[in-house]
Amino acid sequence: MKLRNDLRNIAIIAHVDHGKTTLVDELLKQSGIYRENETVSERAMDSNDLERERGITILAKNTAIQYKDSRINILDTPGHADFGGEVERIMKMVDGVLLVVDAYEGCMPQTRFVLKKALEQNLTPIVVVNKIDKPSARPEEVIDEVLELFIELDANDEQLEFPVVYASAINGTASTDPDPEKQDENMQCLYESIIEHIPAPVDNSEDPLQFQVALLDYNDYVGRIGIGRVFRGTMKVGQQVALMKLDGSVKQFRVTKIFGFFGLKREEIQEAKAGDLIAVSGMEDINVGETVCPVEHQDQLPVLRIDEPTLQMTFLVNNSPFAGREGKFVTSRKIEERLLAQLQTDVSLRVEPTDSPDAWTVSGRGELHLSILIENMRREGYELQVSKPQVIIKEVDGVKSEPVERVQIDIPEEYMGGVIESLGQRKGEMLDMVNNGNGQVRLMFMVPARGLIGYSTEFMTLTRGYGIINHTFDGYQPLQKGRVGGRRQGVLVSMETGKASQYGIMQVEDRGIIFVESGTEIYGGMIVGEHTRENDITVNITKLKQATNVRSANKDQTVTIKKARIMTLEESLEYLNDDEYCEVTPESIRLRKKILDKNERERAEKKSKVSQ
Repeated sequence: MKLRNDLRNIAIIAHVDHGKTTLVDELLKQSGIYRENETVSERAMDSNDLERERGITILAKNTAIQYKDSRINILDTPGHADFGGEVERIMKMVDGVLLVVDAYEGCMPQTRFVLKKALEQNLTPIVVVNKIDKPSARPEEVIDEVLELFIELDANDEQLEFPVVYASAINGTASTDPDPEKQDENMQCLYESIIEHIPAPVDNSEDPLQFQVALLDYNDYVGRIGIGRVFRGTMKVGQQVALMKLDGSVKQFRVTKIFGFFGLKREEIQEAKAGDLIAVSGMEDINVGETVCPVEHQDQLPVLRIDEPTLQMTFLVNNSPFAGREGKFVTSRKIEERLLAQLQTDVSLRVEPTDSPDAWTVSGRGELHLSILIENMRREGYELQVSKPQVIIKEVDGVKSEPVERVQIDIPEEYMGGVIESLGQRKGEMLDMVNNGNGQVRLMFMVPARGLIGYSTEFMTLTRGYGIINHTFDGYQPLQKGRVGGRRQGVLVSMETGKASQYGIMQVEDRGIIFVESGTEIYGGMIVGEHTRENDITVNITKLKQATNVRSANKDQTVTIKKARIMTLEESLEYLNDDEYCEVTPESIRLRKKILDKNERERAEKKSKVSQ
């Protein structure tokens, strides 16, 4: 069997924030692909604004570096389970993975999630213990944890013999010695490990072509671009090929352009051989998992499985009294076009029409997945409203089942009781508790996904901000009866339209927490705060103080109002109840009742109580 020894294909996988994008940065820099005078931003692979701001990778990215005589194709994958659809497909394109683990935090829920995907594909792992320069690093214990995780996930004997490299990506150093003092000055040993341990692709470029699409890109000039791996044969520009569709049909087209990856750039190439990772244009109607092969030799590769959505929301045209003030795109036609454009590249998303022409059901992999879409739309100038996220219930073997998440919590010991109790109320089941001996406790739970909607705010309050919570989708389990989670508190709803006044806010401050600052424009039916009790009340925070010509004896003291709680988009989505919408515009995020008029709201509430 002939091998392409000049080529290696690897993916970098890790939990969020364990340093994989920084590691790719250093590998790129040290391979000498940049010109000496070229300015390169930090986390060069995170190319869109949201990725930079949040410090997370949302879309899988590919790059390639030259090391001695070998070309190494590297795919940087998302760490969040919400973007698990990307991770799963990338595993099909590579022959090995670099598993990056933080030298202090060790194995986290998403480490488990991404590693499970890699082992299922029989990929060869190299473990990189990153952040070895941290004073709190504990490399030996972390390697033991990793080994336990491999055993738990049924790794085979070869996978259990994984090589380990200890690195500090931020300093650009690595070593095979766990002692942080003995780090080499560069990452030479990591390159060497990749060349030595990751299998080279099989060279069967003489056979008939087989190319499978794993990722999609879109470009206004050439339309859809399919990114994937040539599994067999050779592809040339101008070649007439057959595209084997998911529905069993076959379309013919001509390859107009082939791009190879080098550094952060795509370069046009004339041909690609077995083992190469490339981008191909010329097919308007190409989808993930479809196979490209010669017209006379149609041989389809197994279709890639894509994780099903677990959460859905209703997206609606904005119909609040302030609609159309701040956005550029406000009509149902524009919003629908934008959602359908998102489907071109995001394969884990579903968009379905509803009975109303102004509303769509949008399903995704989790709150983060959907909130990133909403945030992108608002930055592009769209105005819309969204409903409370709902989990998708489906039938498994004739039993109604709901998605369940594996939750890992790291907290100081004194907050343990409150957290265990709060997750118990949300139908959580404790799996494990580990006391690290330094006053910190690690708890593991299985919790229904609907119990986690809106939990992060309560968790932060319970742990005074000292707790860390991570969760990842685990599977479907039979639906639990009764209410799970949800908001306990009622809200303060504005009865008037106008500007919030300092005097008005002070009159209702003792009723709860205020969400708007003095001077903010509000409308009747908009939510302006959280009530201290479980019922909603209507308040007037636009009220102005009556001016009289009598001087008061206790002359107005200088009064200060409490700081308003301004919520981010994610917090707003988590906060919603069934009878509320979140109004999203380029300038503002507002919470409102679905029915703005107070009397109509009360009538609807009475009706729903009668029907129950």
